[in-house]
Amino acid sequence: MTLEKTFTPDAVEKRQYEAWEKSGAFAGQTTSNKVPYTIMMPPPNVTGSLHMGHALNMTLQDVLIRHERMKGRDALWQPGTDHAGIATQMVVERQLGQQGIKRTDLGREKFIEKVWEWKAESGGMITSQLRRLGASPDWAKERFTMDEGLNKAVRKAFVDLYRQGLIYRDKRLVNWDPKLHTAISDLEVVQKQEKGKLWHLKYPVEGQPDRFLIVATTRPETMLGDTGVAVHPDDERYKDLVGKNVVLPLVGRHIPVVADEYADPETGSGAVKMTPAHDFNDFEVGKRHGLEMINIFDRDAKLNDNVPAKYRGLSREACRKAVLEDLEAQNLIERIDDHPMTRPYGDRSDVVIEPWLTDQWYCDAATLAKPAIKAVEEGRTVFVPRNWENTYFEWMRNIQPWCISRQLWWGHQIPAWYAEDGKVFVAHTEEEAQAEADKHYGKPTRLERDPDVLDTWFSSGQWPYSTLGWPDKTPELQRYYPGDVLVTGFDIIFFWVARMMMMGLHFMGDVPFKTVYIHALVRDEHGQKMSKSKGNVIDPLDLIDKYGADALRFTLVAQAGQGRDIKMSENRVEGYRNFATKLWNAARFCEMNECVADKNFDPKKVTQNLNRWIIGRLVKARQAVDLALEGYRFDTAAGALYQFAWGEFCDWHLEFAKPVFMGEDAAAKAETRAVTAWVLGQLLHLMHPLMPFITEELWEQVRPKDSSSTLMTAHWPDLAPELIDAKADADLDWVIRLIGEVRALRTEMNVAPGAQVNLVIKDAGAETQDRVAQYGDLIKRLARAEQIDIVSGEPPKGAAQIVMDEATVFLPLAGIIDIAKERARLSKELDKAKAEAERIEKKLANPQFVSRADPAVIEEQRAKLAEFDQAKAKFTQALERLAGV
Repeated sequence: MTLEKTFTPDAVEKRQYEAWEKSGAFAGQTTSNKVPYTIMMPPPNVTGSLHMGHALNMTLQDVLIRHERMKGRDALWQPGTDHAGIATQMVVERQLGQQGIKRTDLGREKFIEKVWEWKAESGGMITSQLRRLGASPDWAKERFTMDEGLNKAVRKAFVDLYRQGLIYRDKRLVNWDPKLHTAISDLEVVQKQEKGKLWHLKYPVEGQPDRFLIVATTRPETMLGDTGVAVHPDDERYKDLVGKNVVLPLVGRHIPVVADEYADPETGSGAVKMTPAHDFNDFEVGKRHGLEMINIFDRDAKLNDNVPAKYRGLSREACRKAVLEDLEAQNLIERIDDHPMTRPYGDRSDVVIEPWLTDQWYCDAATLAKPAIKAVEEGRTVFVPRNWENTYFEWMRNIQPWCISRQLWWGHQIPAWYAEDGKVFVAHTEEEAQAEADKHYGKPTRLERDPDVLDTWFSSGQWPYSTLGWPDKTPELQRYYPGDVLVTGFDIIFFWVARMMMMGLHFMGDVPFKTVYIHALVRDEHGQKMSKSKGNVIDPLDLIDKYGADALRFTLVAQAGQGRDIKMSENRVEGYRNFATKLWNAARFCEMNECVADKNFDPKKVTQNLNRWIIGRLVKARQAVDLALEGYRFDTAAGALYQFAWGEFCDWHLEFAKPVFMGEDAAAKAETRAVTAWVLGQLLHLMHPLMPFITEELWEQVRPKDSSSTLMTAHWPDLAPELIDAKADADLDWVIRLIGEVRALRTEMNVAPGAQVNLVIKDAGAETQDRVAQYGDLIKRLARAEQIDIVSGEPPKGAAQIVMDEATVFLPLAGIIDIAKERARLSKELDKAKAEAERIEKKLANPQFVSRADPAVIEEQRAKLAEFDQAKAKFTQALERLAGV
């Protein structure tokens, strides 16, 4: 079959992917004797669609899994989706709302049926999009956090932790969403910068008629729930008030002044009002000092019956207005300052979150965290880059009780049942709970199940072992736990990575993964975070439609440097589409020149230096890729492949091979054809994990004719270091450097492309003379030189020069270019580059500019400065080369 003239991704990708999936090549081989390699896919939300963060995360995992699969490991990439409690419930509620139906109209059971219907119809969108990206997980093992197996695991984990005293019920502050009527996690809270006010309020001191304690607050409406005022123990201004009371304005409640280091003498007045039921910091201070906790809001964040009658039923905003008016009327506002502040909003409801005191289920995270901290300290789990371990330790060593209950209908309903007297029975099933209750009371007892569901992180925290069959002792669980690597973003180190570490160690006795690779963010081309409001979101599916999945994948991998955010632009993807085209054209060139693969080809028997050189370069490329992927340096792996494929195989080897293909030496021609076909095949193997579609398509065309193997199941190239021929490598490296320098000089000096220039080499040693003798024709052809002369006397007049090791190469340019005109042009370009560089240097040295400018703008300016510095060096070198002309 002849290769088409151009590579058309859309025609190839669907066909190749269907063939891969149908072949079963993605599947783990549980009964094989291969060494297992496991990656647990971070389960995307069932409501989700592919965004650029997913594309990066999934591409990196796919590169690793394809690489290890080809290296002979039993590779399991475990896929699945998360039920995404609050997000999914909102999607279905919105759909029902369009029909004029509320979930309360249906009742819990009927509503959940509707959610399952939606999941069956629409929940597979994200997995179909992952297929378009080329992801190769074991789809036959796909799990869902609400499937029956995971339900069983979640129930057992909850019951076991409860019976071990690690899950309990408590009244504490939570992030309460007044619109969705549920507690939410910190991850679901968005902090927004706003312009606010700082009100300085006067609290009368008990028994001292003309004395006031000034407190500063950004939320005057919460003063109705104040139960104390805190001052710093070393603050001399208030030492005489500690232990005394102040009178809470508008309420009349007498509240104590307490000494606590939380109060900052340098902030505001140094005295802080304490509202323990509506502020997380105040809650901790209140616990330390035994302050009363008065909840002043209902579930809608409206004022409840614990406040004076005139404020009851008001919203927070209306209450603030009323409170300030009343304080002003009583002359109890000292002053008002402008005050920038952050306010917490629910990421889905977009309403201000209220810290709310409520009864919830909690997990003793501090106890579970201790083994998880120790495991990372001992290196049983390693973070890459290592600096993320500090983030992990900071969170884990200061961990708070984990609120695991949510006031939703969609999710894992908490396996707890209450008797009429409030006693709780936690059990795996309703029948088990009923039996326990009947035994406890000595008679049949009516029970009511807890309506709350579990935080989604509780179920996804068990993902590494529940997906493998736990609590049953399955062959998969025994073989694939613990996993090898987790690839994830830094934003969920605490929310998910930490949860998995805690749960895995507690229930499995071992870490869930040996390595945690933390990838960076994908930003726009200017370094800005992508957001709908900015209008700079780039849809990966649009890029796949336009340029193909391989181009997008390679773009992401090529920029995935450790600790460095990715700047995504369509131009970059287009550039790597051109790289794919280059690979395709190289294969067509090989086909047209009768380079046919032979499965019996032996690279050790190659004799031609040109061929021994490209084989050695191939070996080095494979070594570089292996080393880079083992160290999770994805960008380095991509760079090594790009350099070999385009910079060495296409640009040099194929050019070197052309005269051989057209020559009369039959043996050299046959060997070069065989080597070229073999190297192309090996290159496709190395490229496959990064660009699976085009490499598989080309492999079908260039593989040995009696072979039906696929790259998907092929062995990773096993290339012995002995295949590197040091002399061939050094010789061809010299030839390439010389041709490259001559080409660069010709460009710098504006030498016409068709002009033939002589090369004169002075002070050439024996090795250089041998190289000229052996490769002279090649050099003349590719450097567009009419002849090469080796001299020992005076260099020619009017010549530009290049230093090549011990020798100097002269290019006589008199009569070929206008030397005076070229000097003037280069000097002008140099002056321009110097001026631009100086302008940017001044800007970056200006403290006002640096303090006010967006970090992305500063980075852009530094990049431009580097460009002008390179230009200065280039023009300076060109002028130096002209010096002797």
